[in-house]
Amino acid sequence: MRSERRGLVALLIVTIVWGTTFPAMKLLSSHLDALQIIWARFAIALCVLLPMWRGMRSNERRWGLALGVLLFIAFWLQIEGLARTSSNRNAFVTGLNVLVVPILAMLALGRRYGLALWVACGMALLGMTFMFHENEPWNLGDTLTLASTFFYAIYILALEECARRTAGQPLRATRMAAAQAAVMFVSATILVLVRHGDVPSALGPLLHLPATSWAALVYLGVFASVMVVTLQAWGQQRVDAMRSAIIYGLEPVFAATMGWFLIGETLGLNGLLGAALIVGALIVSQLQPPKEVVAAA
Repeated sequence: MRSERRGLVALLIVTIVWGTTFPAMKLLSSHLDALQIIWARFAIALCVLLPMWRGMRSNERRWGLALGVLLFIAFWLQIEGLARTSSNRNAFVTGLNVLVVPILAMLALGRRYGLALWVACGMALLGMTFMFHENEPWNLGDTLTLASTFFYAIYILALEECARRTAGQPLRATRMAAAQAAVMFVSATILVLVRHGDVPSALGPLLHLPATSWAALVYLGVFASVMVVTLQAWGQQRVDAMRSAIIYGLEPVFAATMGWFLIGETLGLNGLLGAALIVGALIVSQLQPPKEVVAAA
């Protein structure tokens, strides 16, 4: 139980940091496109994590590279979706992983969850509806974001499966983070060059970034990439995928809090009610352990 609580704290830190990335992404998006931002932040992350390749075990490398592919697809689709829809809608659709994770776990892995977790799931979904309700029609950006949510749900479940299969020799989170950063960097490099045609066009804008944008980029590279990817891998070795998804549902609450603190944005009554429901969902999710059906031999 103590190990699980440490894992919960780690994932809460991950979600808090996610909530602080919106101002940084907003600042950078006026200078760089989605792929350039991914490339730059994971170039920084890879430099920080490069020493972790020394002594990396083969299973850490395999799992890290496979997880990196899923994470890159989820990142790319989400940012491309954000460029085509509102930030509110993007946040809401991304938060749907609180539903997508248990549904995929039931269909693909034969998991069964208790009533308390389904109640928590419903509370989180209702809370996000209050926070991000909009009447605009569904668009391409929403579809890209939903695809991102699907891949990120697979990523969350893959992290849980990784922890289960390597329980006898737990994988070191820093090594896995290094492998994931390498995949993110290489994938972004290829796609940036394909989109822009040559190195000067692809990376030239980085040379003209103002100091504030570079500070935002370093924050994204070190804290939102190195620390978050490492803590997420470490935390999900101790917390199951369903509870992890509910914790991640707190991201818009922290984002809204930072928006209020940094730029004076307010939530209003509906937003506050939604935030309270999501926090309540996290509490309810701890009332009953998940049940798993073990297949007969």
